Amino acid sequence: MRITRRGTGSPIRLRRAMVVLASAGGNTVPAIARLAQADEDTIRQVIHRFNEMGMASLDPQWAGGRPRQISPDEEQFIVETANTRPEKLGRPFTRWSTRKLADHLRLHSTRRVRIGRERLRQILHRHRITFQRTKTWKESTDPHRDVKLARIEYVSSHFPQRVFAFDEFGPLVIRPQAGTGWAPAGHPHRLPANYHKLHGVRQFHGCYSVGDDQLWGVVRRRKSAANTLAALKSIRAARPDGAPIYVILDNLSAHKGRKIRAWAARNKVELCFTPTYASWANPIEAQFGPLRTFVIAGSNHPNHPALTRKLQAYLRWRNANARHPDVLAAQRRERARIRSERQRRWGQPATRAA
Repeated sequence: MRITRRGTGSPIRLRRAMVVLASAGGNTVPAIARLAQADEDTIRQVIHRFNEMGMASLDPQWAGGRPRQISPDEEQFIVETANTRPEKLGRPFTRWSTRKLADHLRLHSTRRVRIGRERLRQILHRHRITFQRTKTWKESTDPHRDVKLARIEYVSSHFPQRVFAFDEFGPLVIRPQAGTGWAPAGHPHRLPANYHKLHGVRQFHGCYSVGDDQLWGVVRRRKSAANTLAALKSIRAARPDGAPIYVILDNLSAHKGRKIRAWAARNKVELCFTPTYASWANPIEAQFGPLRTFVIAGSNHPNHPALTRKLQAYLRWRNANARHPDVLAAQRRERARIRSERQRRWGQPATRAA
């Protein structure tokens, strides 16, 4: 009898072949057990399987444990249940734990699924369902919400080179600000614990060019219609050709006084107000985050003039490293494509989670 070595040469396959060859050579079971360093019952089992199955017995057929008991449909049902608030399913609590979810699937759900907590945790992990802190938002109560959002979306997509945004960033206070940064392990940077606000507060009146990705502004003592008008005049000066421009700004009384509206009408400036409780529609809001991260957080400015100098230095660096207009255009096209695939207009709320 001749056995040819094939394939990857699994050690188990070779060991079984050695047992079969030794048996064919007339060796006894105890002698083969000593040769293979295996139990005699294991040697007998290999020989009997070879007599029954032939060469197929050399390939180990490992069982993967117990047969699978959770079907793909049941797994999808588990995921949907985990994403549903317990109150909607008649349970007297506001969130699931793995124990409560497993008990609900086993006893109280319309489709009973027996599953252990560890297996449940693995399924949730595979579907990227994690334990997260609940967040809140303000829902706009503006009766003209859809009209305002549609106008902002239209001018931003059709005339990006003539769209600007304005808003106030603050309040800016003079005190040590907690932050993050790179430091040796166990030796973070430290700031004095002086939290007295002895210098009052200021407001940064920011202006943002959507098409050019340029951000500029000045620091004022307070919000006012006069300061808003001064910012709008600086925006109009950024496009001195006299063609119409569009300015997106929040729906505040300091932003829409009679003098401001009259000036805007004379200078071909259309004021596009965001809906109430919908400041997220103002594109300048995304630019204030880096200001807070890289200028305010982790700082200990001695006074407001020093803070203003740091702020303006960062703006000069930021504008010198602005994104290329082609990159901005590509990003707008990609966002439009995603909205089109989801069949949801910009600003339209998504279906609420249960």
